[in-house]
Amino acid sequence: MAPRRSLLARMTTLPVRLGERIGLLDHVPPGLPEGAPPPRHTFRWDLDKTYLRTEFESLRKMVRIPFESAADKVALPGVPQLIQALRRCAGARGERPLVFFLSASPPQIGAAIREKLALDGIEYEGITFKDQLRNLMRGRWRNLREQVGYKLGELLESRLRVPDSPREVLFGDDWESDPLIYSLYADVMNGALAPEQLVEIIARLGVDTAAVERIAAAAKRVPEETPGEVARIFINLERRTPPGRFHAFGSRLVPAFNYLQTAASLFEMGFLDEGALPVVAGAAPSRQPASTVSAGSTPSSSGRSHSVQAPGSASTASGRMSSTA
Repeated sequence: MAPRRSLLARMTTLPVRLGERIGLLDHVPPGLPEGAPPPRHTFRWDLDKTYLRTEFESLRKMVRIPFESAADKVALPGVPQLIQALRRCAGARGERPLVFFLSASPPQIGAAIREKLALDGIEYEGITFKDQLRNLMRGRWRNLREQVGYKLGELLESRLRVPDSPREVLFGDDWESDPLIYSLYADVMNGALAPEQLVEIIARLGVDTAAVERIAAAAKRVPEETPGEVARIFINLERRTPPGRFHAFGSRLVPAFNYLQTAASLFEMGFLDEGALPVVAGAAPSRQPASTVSAGSTPSSSGRSHSVQAPGSASTASGRMSSTA
């Protein structure tokens, strides 16, 4: 008689479609249609506090999250309209952008998240959740809260699956460690940070050995000739962190108090047309803090921002950040 497999083993070997449906497996998008042009841009989004107004400041609020339906979940003002506009404007240019979501939430809420994105009219190529069940059953308690190792590993491995090195734009928030994670990833992609240097930094941040090895292996596979480029990192100031605190990351990272500010920057970069701004403005809050100047930028007469300094290094800023929320 064959030995019975553990619950974890059975749950992680489900049929692919069933696993994707209940959120235990990441959706792997189909290949490009024959003759389709390769994607030129990839937009990577964090989920909680960047797309969704997720409340996990207390244990009571965290416990409620798995029981929320798609109708209970609320998108931050202007985000659905911004993502739709990015895809529409890319299509008008004859381009096919890629949209990926990366969440630190458990995959068991995947069905509600996917339904919420469908209700919002969001098309995307992939969404990844953090396998907290695996961490629990293996006794990896610290990994439940650790984000640098998890997100950086997922970003690098996901990037290696995307063909032809498109430019990337990253969207995160100031609630956890997104500024540091994204900047480390960008430095690797832009050729400014060698795998050996990356390993030294994340080890100093306390990332566990298994995650360090996974990240090192992925970083070494990034092609030196065409590693890709992270054009900009947008950080939603959900905590209302003063923008000046992000100066160490350089002008590549742009903190914003609302998504109208983000849309204005994307317009100047050529990702959006003029018709997109009123749509996002109609959904984003009309009131904003007086101090809305992004790190490394100065305001123009139009109210938008222009970068005035070279991108900083994530290794410089890493000493100010921790690897946990």
